[in-house]
Amino acid sequence: MTGSGSTDGRALVVIDMINTYDHEDAELLLPAAKQVVPVLADLIGRAREAGVPVIYVNDNFGRWRSHHGELVETALSRPHADLVEPIRPDDDSLFVVKARHSIFYDTPLSYLLWQLGVGTVVLTGQVTEQCVLYSALDAHIRHLEVTVPKDAVASIHPHLAEAALEMMERNMGARIVLAKEVGFLGTRGAAPEETARQPGGRR
Repeated sequence: MTGSGSTDGRALVVIDMINTYDHEDAELLLPAAKQVVPVLADLIGRAREAGVPVIYVNDNFGRWRSHHGELVETALSRPHADLVEPIRPDDDSLFVVKARHSIFYDTPLSYLLWQLGVGTVVLTGQVTEQCVLYSALDAHIRHLEVTVPKDAVASIHPHLAEAALEMMERNMGARIVLAKEVGFLGTRGAAPEETARQPGGRR
């Protein structure tokens, strides 16, 4: 049995973008996050327009009594609210709280994706060389197709991010594309199909 709602079998997953940016390495992350937010906001908007599920999977930052509404409110009350407001969850968004790097580790995400009939996850958010990388591996071993828009993921260390993207493509079969190349075929319209992978590796 799958859940209600007709999609193209994809879900857009937004990782750890509900963020106060007051943690270790935040200063190194902020420049990349500022570049990613407008790209991600457009991607989220296109997914919503197509009726494709948008799933936020977010650290609880050790606040075990927090629910997703409190996490959003806290992030919006901090100095970097401008990085959260454009991509904040709407009433149709789904939200999964995680405690470790992978979006799958001890979370109900696998069941949720199965219920929605999702076979491809589009991974976005932060950090490329940490949570996005580990989540891509866990998606791969669960036989999910993985797409990573490289301009919709933020990194702390760019050289490690490049290596992580290469590992995702080579070892996990991930499609590494630009956000504009991600197409959503949904219930309320359609965006262009993803451009076919060019021979010879990553773009």
